[in-house]
Amino acid sequence: MMNKEIVNDEANSKPVEMTEEKLAELVNNVYHNGLAALKLHFQYVDGQVLNLEAYGPVFIYHVKSDSNDVYSCGFFLRELLTRFQSGNDPTVWMASFYVDLMKNKGGKTLPKPVASEDEAKARIDNVLVPQCIAAIREEFAPEQIHADLALNQEHGPVLEAGFPAITEGNNVCAVPLHLLLTHLQLNRDPAELLIQGLYNIRKEHGIE
Repeated sequence: MMNKEIVNDEANSKPVEMTEEKLAELVNNVYHNGLAALKLHFQYVDGQVLNLEAYGPVFIYHVKSDSNDVYSCGFFLRELLTRFQSGNDPTVWMASFYVDLMKNKGGKTLPKPVASEDEAKARIDNVLVPQCIAAIREEFAPEQIHADLALNQEHGPVLEAGFPAITEGNNVCAVPLHLLLTHLQLNRDPAELLIQGLYNIRKEHGIE
């Protein structure tokens, strides 16, 4: 029997119970901190806050390159709060996403949101799953990796990945497809969630 660790950090993104007013103030502060952080690295930065039903406030920042190309990326409230409170230079962390995006010449704005169930399914089957599996296999090559879609009672469809070579204890991590799809929509690498989960499993087993 495999033990599974479900990675679902952002789903309960609203930090401790707070009034609407306090939340609005917090969102405003985080938004401005994010803008200020990116302005240390880039000249032209613009942003907006979206409210995603499942994840709460999401901060989208648009950065313009010297050649006027626009690159966009989104961040969850909880991860920005954690970064800003950790004192672990959040500005470099945030900027790193844009540095990666800028390797694509010509700009990279957010992908068009999926408009229907069919479109979501097509994007999951044709883009999301192959992209995640390829990234995981590359990251841990030549080690054998198990990666497959599964159904979790609590979280619905998940993409799970694990190490068949580990036979004792926790050897699989799973991430809900909707969370991976949201990362894809925000120009974030969805495979990162699984890769992080797999590194955590290795760490638990003392494999460096």
